[in-house]
Amino acid sequence: MAEQRGDERGAGDVREGEPGVGEPRRRVRPEEARAWEDLVVTARRTVSDGLVVGTSGNVSVRVGDTVLVTPSGVPYDRLAPHDVTGVDLDGRQVLGTLVPTSELPMHLAVYRTTGALAVVHTHAVHATAVSTLVSELPLIHYMAAALGGPVRVAPYATYGTDELAENMLRALADRSGCLLRNHGTVAYGTTLAQAYDRTAQLEWMCRLWLTASSVPGLTPSLLSREQLADVEERLRGYGQRG
Repeated sequence: MAEQRGDERGAGDVREGEPGVGEPRRRVRPEEARAWEDLVVTARRTVSDGLVVGTSGNVSVRVGDTVLVTPSGVPYDRLAPHDVTGVDLDGRQVLGTLVPTSELPMHLAVYRTTGALAVVHTHAVHATAVSTLVSELPLIHYMAAALGGPVRVAPYATYGTDELAENMLRALADRSGCLLRNHGTVAYGTTLAQAYDRTAQLEWMCRLWLTASSVPGLTPSLLSREQLADVEERLRGYGQRG
């Protein structure tokens, strides 16, 4: 459902005391304006990379005690600097006039219980398909270690509900990504780039497993938990140093 867009005032020009959800809006800080730009780029990338269609899925980033989040029902290619939408950790809107995503409870649950600074939620096709077939993504590839271990599937619940957020948190225990049954994916990180990369890796692993499983008469080989543990150890030293 598309939401009413705010007027054309700049992001920092919202008057105190305006009616709306929560406390009066405040001015956008420079670091929030920069984070919003990165959020919009990431949200648009979920569309261009085929992880969402239309306005499905959502993206958020935490700046201090404020969570910037994509608004409900607004195509990402229409988002502009003055569309900054932000809430506090209790869900009270403190920035902007657009209604935040309906999946706000899910995003806030991640921020309240983990060290996440960014969350990406998609309706990626292969990942959503896998969510309807298994309760845990089979260990088809060692990149499961980058998400903390075997990827779980959270039981189905209606979108935007506290029940869905609770189911998601159980599936995310000691993980940085999970599947939502008949719904999609959730992944988080310390940056938008990391959260997005984990989302893309999860979709790729789901596609890999579906592809391998579709070969008639053959069953894909899977990694053992011990093999995955070896990879987790190696990943601790992966990448460039200092």
